[in-house]
Amino acid sequence: MEQHQKRTWAEIDLGALEHNYRTLRAMLPQQCRFLGVVKANAYGHGALAVARRLEGLGADYLAVACIDEAAELRVSGITAPILVLGPTPIPLSAEPVRLRLTQTVGDLESAKALSAAAQTEGRKVKIHIKVDTGMSRLGFVCDEAHMAAAVEEIAAICALPGLEPEGIFTHFSDADSCEDFTMVQFTRFLDLLEALKGRGITFAIRHCAASSATLKFPCTHLDMVRPGLALYGHYPDPSCEGLDGPGLTPVMRLCTRVAAVRTVPAGAYVSYGRTAQLAEEQRLAVLPIGYADGLFRTLSNRGAVSIRGVSRPITGRVCMDLCMVPAGEDVQVGDVATVYGPEQPVEAAAELAGTVSYELLSAVSRRVPRIYRG
Repeated sequence: MEQHQKRTWAEIDLGALEHNYRTLRAMLPQQCRFLGVVKANAYGHGALAVARRLEGLGADYLAVACIDEAAELRVSGITAPILVLGPTPIPLSAEPVRLRLTQTVGDLESAKALSAAAQTEGRKVKIHIKVDTGMSRLGFVCDEAHMAAAVEEIAAICALPGLEPEGIFTHFSDADSCEDFTMVQFTRFLDLLEALKGRGITFAIRHCAASSATLKFPCTHLDMVRPGLALYGHYPDPSCEGLDGPGLTPVMRLCTRVAAVRTVPAGAYVSYGRTAQLAEEQRLAVLPIGYADGLFRTLSNRGAVSIRGVSRPITGRVCMDLCMVPAGEDVQVGDVATVYGPEQPVEAAAELAGTVSYELLSAVSRRVPRIYRG
């Protein structure tokens, strides 16, 4: 289907992705590796296309959230190292081995299952050990009270047959806004590394910097960084802007096309729930995009789109497949409406929706076709 026939689409500028990759890479020490995060369908940008471009650019690693995301890339021909960030269910322990993945390990039980699977398959599997320095999500707790226990368990894992402990990492919980706690977490991580070194255990890849820390805290770069949102041209926090040299360029532009223009009489209610009523007769443009496409219902009567260079507020509730905006005197059927783009930043929509740009980007559904440029 040609672009001019599509109801709604997302334009993905792979040239902008390359610009962001090179911009971020230029910030790193010469030997520091680059891991491109392509989980959640590459934050809505299309995991396979993004992974192919990053692989071609020489990214050292890719990262996904789960085994299914990794399998999709492998069967499509991606050969770059892939780190599975989330836990793989114990019954599926053989999959990371068969697919030649690097598996995150955050507990002894799953490590033993992975070790057994590797021995059965007759092949070693690389692992990265996850440590919890303050996120309270996954990994070995290594605050001051639990450091010794973490060292013992990690040492036990490193001794298991069939495992190749290539890396160790942690995740900062508040690098966007709190330098003090980020440094507390970083210090805990360094203390753990030192304690493990005292046991003769070292790792080729130590990493803890996602987008915010990559931009704001060069001391945390270590052996590898893990940019996600920044790779797609968005800043995790306004304080990050201006810290990355030439600047980042948004990769996605979400568009839809005016499906109908209707003249609606004064006093008429618009959409479900009668949350909007017209004070006077008005032309309304009907847009074929709704919450099934990823346009959040919380943007009803709050968000806006841009048509012909004019920002036009969403009127009434966002429906599953449609929404309405004022058409004025100039909007016609077939006009392109920008939902997210330079004139309608996704950050502004996220603020109105009470969320973050990560969520809006990754929520763009798979029924919205991606059109790749560059």
